Amino acid sequence: MIRFSLLLLSLTFFSCGVHSDKKESNTTSVEKLSDDQLLDAVQKQTFKYFWDYAEPNSGLARERFHPDGNYPDNDKHIVTTGGSGFGLMAIVSGIDRGYVTKEEGVKRLDKIADFLAKADRFHGAWSHWIDGNTGKVKPFGTKDNGGDLVETSFLISGIITVREYLKTGNEKEKAVAAKYDALWKGVEWQWFTNNKNVLYWHWSPTYDWQMNFPLEGYNECLITYIMAASSPTHSIDPKVYHEGWARNGAIVSSNTKYNLPLILKHNGAAEFGGPLFWAHYSYVGLDPNQLSDKYANYWDLNKNQVEIDYKYCIENPKKFKYYGADYWGLTASYSRNPDGSIGYDAHMPSNDKGVISPTGAISSIVYTPKESIAVIRNLYENHKSETWGTAGFYDAVSLENNWTAKRYLAIDQGPEVVMIENYRSGLLWKLFMNAPEVKQGLTKLGFKSNKYGI
Repeated sequence: MIRFSLLLLSLTFFSCGVHSDKKESNTTSVEKLSDDQLLDAVQKQTFKYFWDYAEPNSGLARERFHPDGNYPDNDKHIVTTGGSGFGLMAIVSGIDRGYVTKEEGVKRLDKIADFLAKADRFHGAWSHWIDGNTGKVKPFGTKDNGGDLVETSFLISGIITVREYLKTGNEKEKAVAAKYDALWKGVEWQWFTNNKNVLYWHWSPTYDWQMNFPLEGYNECLITYIMAASSPTHSIDPKVYHEGWARNGAIVSSNTKYNLPLILKHNGAAEFGGPLFWAHYSYVGLDPNQLSDKYANYWDLNKNQVEIDYKYCIENPKKFKYYGADYWGLTASYSRNPDGSIGYDAHMPSNDKGVISPTGAISSIVYTPKESIAVIRNLYENHKSETWGTAGFYDAVSLENNWTAKRYLAIDQGPEVVMIENYRSGLLWKLFMNAPEVKQGLTKLGFKSNKYGI
């Protein structure tokens, strides 16, 4: 995962009208599918990232998958902790949809649990990147060579979901569920407060707390506090959430854009809101429907952020060609450098480079189904040859420049599978939200959800 919340701090200020003439498609005609057939095709193809193209030794999600086999940094074997959490949920979805048999799925999940149990951990937290061959930490940066609590929280969301899915199964399934339960209970969330009323992103056995990145809202890290409060073994005090994440209420925003309240202060992106993944990562398991606390209604928070992104792309102040109702979605992904090469960027309305990331609209389908399906249908029917590959839609596209990053990232493909499943059935939300510890943790922090009796 690219550390985009850190990137936001280093950027100064991040500085799509109506859909106009279409780009001529390079594809032959594509059979017209119903909405459900279309969603199933995308979900099933994208699932392959976490099944066919998983790192073979560990079974976990590779950080990146390059279909051409060219890995300039020789990192084909590097797995991502957070992306693997999304991948665990994708595997549960794949089993339930029949993309793989339950026996095959449980066998893979068992293999993953055994690998994670032996991999390097730092006060229970895993590192951002792990060597899939050895289980050893692969430093994300010089001082980022220890525990990454945010990536760990994304992984734990998947771990809890797997446990809930298997815990009432046959003896083998129950045994695998018990392994996942033990992994979850081993994370020392309280340690990562460094004796303060805030959680810290990193701890290194070499550099201690020198990364010094307290988790203050709002960004993608809400789930880290939920997991820390839910832990039955190393739980945080509610003060850590209210004084640290919520900054004693300073997290609340009175800003509006396109007559839509932002509700919370998006770090470094107060005018329009941040990249769309902020409405995805914490909410793959955490169901924002009817979820609220004293700071926000989380459905309104996320839906408004997505709608602001959509309306910005409709307005299209930078006049990028093809932006419109069926071509929108600004979020962190691979990006097009000025010379046409592939880089990375945290795309959002205040940092718009003319690059659309398919995961932006697809993973927002729970909030904007009609608008998201319009993007999926446009790309699939009109631009399939440019945008579609062996693991679903490629990571980033600029139709204006006839440019596509024909690569994939786990953190972008994972939310697509999971949020399509949540839109279609709510399966992953139901599993996660009905975990007893999650209900207790949410209650402890003052959350309410009529949907789940919290």
